[in-house]
Amino acid sequence: MTYLGIDIGTSGVKAMLIDRSGRPLGEASAKSVEPVRPHPGWSEQNPKDWWTATLEAVDKLAQSHPKEMAALRGVGLSGHMHGAVLLDADLEVLRPAILWNDGRSAAECGEMEAALPSLRTLAGNIAMPGFTAPKIAWVRKHEPEIFSKIGKVLLPKAYVRLLLTGELAEDMSDAAGSLWLDVGKRDWSDELLAVTGLNRSHMPRLVEGSAVSGHLKPEFLRRWGIGQDVVVAGGAGDNAAAACGIGAIRPGEGFVSLGTSGVLFVSNARFSPNTEGAVHAFCHAIPDTWHQMGVILSATDSLNWLSRITGQSQAALSQAAEAQFTGPGEAIFLPYLSGERTPHNNAGARGSFTGLSQSTDVAQLAQAVMEGVAFAFRDCQRVLNDAGTTFSRLLAVGGGSKSELWLRLIASNLNTEIALPADGDFGGALGVARLGLCAAEGVAPEQIMTMPAIKRVISPEPELVAKYSEHYRRYRALYPAIEEART
Repeated sequence: MTYLGIDIGTSGVKAMLIDRSGRPLGEASAKSVEPVRPHPGWSEQNPKDWWTATLEAVDKLAQSHPKEMAALRGVGLSGHMHGAVLLDADLEVLRPAILWNDGRSAAECGEMEAALPSLRTLAGNIAMPGFTAPKIAWVRKHEPEIFSKIGKVLLPKAYVRLLLTGELAEDMSDAAGSLWLDVGKRDWSDELLAVTGLNRSHMPRLVEGSAVSGHLKPEFLRRWGIGQDVVVAGGAGDNAAAACGIGAIRPGEGFVSLGTSGVLFVSNARFSPNTEGAVHAFCHAIPDTWHQMGVILSATDSLNWLSRITGQSQAALSQAAEAQFTGPGEAIFLPYLSGERTPHNNAGARGSFTGLSQSTDVAQLAQAVMEGVAFAFRDCQRVLNDAGTTFSRLLAVGGGSKSELWLRLIASNLNTEIALPADGDFGGALGVARLGLCAAEGVAPEQIMTMPAIKRVISPEPELVAKYSEHYRRYRALYPAIEEART
């Protein structure tokens, strides 16, 4: 018996097969057509590109692992969150999907909160342009002819589910990022829907991530050589899927993700919002569990930016910073190159360097960038603490976790152990394959969603903890001063 996880990203789709014990058996991927930006701050993609990439990735697995695919029993889906897929009454796509990193709806966010003062209480989150509901408010205002034709609004993976199964369904973790869910009750909110001119008829039904949401259509059983019924689990939004893959499902368990953007993710036993600190408080992908996230928009992307303007590779910059590192540098970097979510909720925030001198070199700039990202994670920890959440260890994932210096900086700034998993893939595709197993076999999530073996642990360094406390104080003072100067 095997189980398939499909992780739908904006740049491509990854498919992974696992066995009954959760051991990966094979994987395949396919690239998607990159998002387009018709105007500054916009980001759109044709949903059919995700579908084409999904079929290509699973076709590759069926060709390379025919026996394993023939034994398939369950499928789980993960997808990039917050995207708005607009369908008409015949379930045909009305316009390109508006993606998570689209910032056009900032004005609509303010209008929604003014129209519904209880919005933050119901949703557990601030109205941000990244979420789905403000995007529909924008369409309602600027594309009324499109809005009038809306029959359903789906999130990205729900669109793929529709084509795989014929079912209109969404899991709790992804739905929580729409700003239409009463996150505490795990149900659509009539009030939140109404503020964007929609109602429950426009929404898919809700299921838990580990529950059955539908079954593969017969045409796909034939296409992939499968001889029995295959259930499709509710699945998960991308970060909750990663948590399922790395086993962060029990209260206090979490991870720090050093990818293009950065995420500080912690699992919770109850709904624990902190809207004042721009914390994301969402349902987890398993029943009766929630999670919090601090999200920063430019983590390794900050080093990518420095790489572009200096002509040096990210690896070279990281190595140069590590070679000369003796402690906190003089320069301070604010990593708000694409605005910021946690804790500022400011799409217009911009990055900056301060403390530069004639002797500042590229290695010191790289160190300042890495320190600035560590400080941004420290900001996330601070507002999670304000919501009553604490943790003593985090697992590190993402490309930036290959940097020893970055891990030391994060461990010492968070005063928290950072555990580095043994080599392996613990991402979203594995997480939702595990959810597919749960749905198909009735297995309790805690039985299969275990944490990986740990290669090593990076502990906080007392000397750096003390030195960075003062450095962080200066970092925090810069944002309001710079914002005041800009206005």
